[in-house]
Amino acid sequence: MIPIAPQISHTVGMRRDDICLYLSRSDRARLEAIINNRNTKAKVIWRAKIVMATADGHGTNEIMRRAGMSKPTVWRWQERYIDEGIEGLLHDKTRPSRIPPLSEAVKLAVLTKTATEEPADATHWSRASMAEAIGISPSSVGRIWAEAGLKPHLVKRFKISNDPRFEEKVTDIVGLYLDPPERAVVLSVDEKSQIQALDRTQPGLPLKKGRAATMTHDYKRHGTTTLFAALDMKSGLVIGECRPRHRAREFLRFLRRIEHTVLPHLDVHLICDNYSTHKTPEVEAPSISNRITEC
Repeated sequence: MIPIAPQISHTVGMRRDDICLYLSRSDRARLEAIINNRNTKAKVIWRAKIVMATADGHGTNEIMRRAGMSKPTVWRWQERYIDEGIEGLLHDKTRPSRIPPLSEAVKLAVLTKTATEEPADATHWSRASMAEAIGISPSSVGRIWAEAGLKPHLVKRFKISNDPRFEEKVTDIVGLYLDPPERAVVLSVDEKSQIQALDRTQPGLPLKKGRAATMTHDYKRHGTTTLFAALDMKSGLVIGECRPRHRAREFLRFLRRIEHTVLPHLDVHLICDNYSTHKTPEVEAPSISNRITEC
């Protein structure tokens, strides 16, 4: 009776190369498919050939000649097939690294130094500087930082307002966005000053088929201008105009422009920054308009 599972037959005095290995029909068919597949890796092909030749009754020397491998290699993959089947031929066994893994003490030293100290000649630690300070490789430093989620080269900036009415203003602004008042419009107002009005020294040619539009590399200046704009967050309407200067006088004219643009039955709530132009007595005077409220 032929056994179903692969086996190695040993008798007293039998040499190691006298192995008898039996293949099931399914294993033989799969090995033949692996060998005939053009996408199979070369090392997997010669491993399969070793098993096939062993099952066909060839001795170790003949298998060595066919596969072009040494005797220990032939024995290794015969035993691998006995232990793990065909799946054992498809993958190499994982081997321990030549370099021992870093200890927890070294990892803790890297993390502590990163979080509590700064290098003497730089603003933040790099992989190379930390590796030199600790005595490990830069790649190891990078892996430790990645595991801990640390990015020393990034800095998140913040600004705390010194306005004594900051909390009050934040409450008003957030309330306007979350719960806008009825019969009112909320506008975000800002300005962009020192906009350069530039023009090319010569007229360019327009875009046409097979040719890009042209312009001269040099330009001439026509002074500067200031853009005042108010954005309605709900409708997307933008009220804007340009003024030659950026003073409280120009800002007051823009407020009157807003008042004339918005429908008469609506109150106007303006969200502005703390620029000095917005805080002059003329701008904050209640006589400007009963409809407009600044936040």
